[in-house]
Amino acid sequence: MLLRRDRALTAIAVALDVAFHAGRGSGGAGGGALAGAAEVADRLGVARRGLEPVLQALSRAGLLESVRGPRGGYRLARRPRDVSLAEVLAAVAEGSEPADDGLSGALQAAVVGPLWDELETGLRERLAALTLDDLLRRAQAAGLKRPAAEPLNFAI
Repeated sequence: MLLRRDRALTAIAVALDVAFHAGRGSGGAGGGALAGAAEVADRLGVARRGLEPVLQALSRAGLLESVRGPRGGYRLARRPRDVSLAEVLAAVAEGSEPADDGLSGALQAAVVGPLWDELETGLRERLAALTLDDLLRRAQAAGLKRPAAEPLNFAI
């Protein structure tokens, strides 16, 4: 069955927000910018406690890296082009069993059920073909500018 729309959109929004604002850690001393959970929640207009399970699921799935501490946060664990939307949704769908719709009958079995399976297959294929990089390009095309890393200032 299809994943609940609100949970799916939240997972995609969180992964995209982290990709847009923090990117992926690089090998340098700073390890790349981090997106704090509170900042992500503020930008998405949701409560932080509602995002924590999504952030944790994305981290467990190896899509986000979590850095603890007062200046901690999240960043992508892989390049945006290497993270498909299907992986993002799979991370939040783990452990959730599809609900039984309770429908039966000849039309359900012969038409509606197969139609839903067909739609779900098409959706899965489309999600597997899209990456976070594709969404970042859409953001750029919409005129959104990614935050630039602040230059180091050694002045006293």
